[in-house]
Amino acid sequence: MNSSTSDTRFQRMDRYEIDLCLHLNHSCRSLGVQPFFSVISRLGDGVFWYLLVLALPVVYGYQALPASLHMTAVAICGLLIYKFLKTTLVRHRPYTRHDAIQVGGRALDQGSFPSGHTLHALAFSIVGVAYYPELIWLVAPFSVVVALSRVVLGLHYPSDVLAGGAIGAVLALVSFTFL
Repeated sequence: MNSSTSDTRFQRMDRYEIDLCLHLNHSCRSLGVQPFFSVISRLGDGVFWYLLVLALPVVYGYQALPASLHMTAVAICGLLIYKFLKTTLVRHRPYTRHDAIQVGGRALDQGSFPSGHTLHALAFSIVGVAYYPELIWLVAPFSVVVALSRVVLGLHYPSDVLAGGAIGAVLALVSFTFL
């Protein structure tokens, strides 16, 4: 698929998704919760996940090293996948296309599709919970709020978040075949 074809498809998708983007972006601004989502998004840049990878061996001992290494391998694969997709399938971020959307966070790159934050959140969560099911109470709510933050902050469309989550889930599940 060439970039003009993906541009046309994304523009069509943007028209369907902009109302939800505007609603979430504006309602959270008026409720004063945008700073909360900014902090969550920043933690979702990797800080939360890196701390989790490092904390597992501290909390569970050396037997947690395979889980930490598995999460690290999945993170690297996820980074390669989402970087490739963002440079191949160019979709502009909502705040750059719609003046009514106020950006509430820092964009790590220019591409919107897919959401790397959500990709990694789902991938880390699935791998972590597979090793330590009790982590679900920590990682599931955090992953949901990270995904929501990306739309609230005007950084992604809902389909970017859904695609990132789907890619992250498939990556995590496939990783169990190889690791």
